[in-house]
Amino acid sequence: MTAHTSLPRRAAAELIGTAGLLVVVIGSGIQAAALSRDTGVALIANSAASAIGLGLIITLFGPLSGAHLNPVVTLTAWWSRRTGGEGVDGREALVYAVAQTAGAIGGAVLAEAMFGRTPGTFATQVRDGGHLLVGEVVATAGLVLVIQGLGRIGRPRLVPAAVAAYIAAAIWFTSSGSFANPAGTIGRSFTDSFTGIAPQSLPGFVAAQLIGGILGVALAGLLYGTSRSVKPLPVETLAGPGPVEGTTSAKAAYEAIG
Repeated sequence: MTAHTSLPRRAAAELIGTAGLLVVVIGSGIQAAALSRDTGVALIANSAASAIGLGLIITLFGPLSGAHLNPVVTLTAWWSRRTGGEGVDGREALVYAVAQTAGAIGGAVLAEAMFGRTPGTFATQVRDGGHLLVGEVVATAGLVLVIQGLGRIGRPRLVPAAVAAYIAAAIWFTSSGSFANPAGTIGRSFTDSFTGIAPQSLPGFVAAQLIGGILGVALAGLLYGTSRSVKPLPVETLAGPGPVEGTTSAKAAYEAIG
């Protein structure tokens, strides 16, 4: 049996993982825009890199913290615990959300610096309009449904690939481009690049994402019933041969799935 992963270590995993995600999203967007004047081509490159990076980050950090990387996912994990499933308590959820937001901002600043741009420049790309907010509700609801659904049918090992595939698709089928992450949205306000969002657009997007999270949980409950504990996967299934220090059964089954 392995020891319980400490909250500071899990918070570090969430901070580093979210920072890495923002480096991938913003960095690939800057690179794509620099290499092609065709917006469609740039979006293909950006969405592919973002999906691949997200899947790898979830695979790497999932056994440590659950790889939430997203306050909405953390809130759904908190709700799952309150309704009898696996998840995080209120204190852990707050620490996770703070770590995710700090990591997102740090990742955005790092991506800007890596490409020789001025770090900390706020985005000027305004994203407003009711249709974009509807897109964010749909994008976030779908993300939560994928995670919760796989957890409730006992297939957590599919989460990394499924979430990556969903985000790649949602970037294209939603009007908003599927930010679907309050921390990531805040981080993307710190880059005036292809993937940026102006600070004045943040309140609407974050509110839409929270509504989408609630809708996703409601849909999961309607389709799959109430939360239940997921049978943990062997550590070697998730992380290769040998034990991972600090991994519990809850983390091994990906805490995010409830």
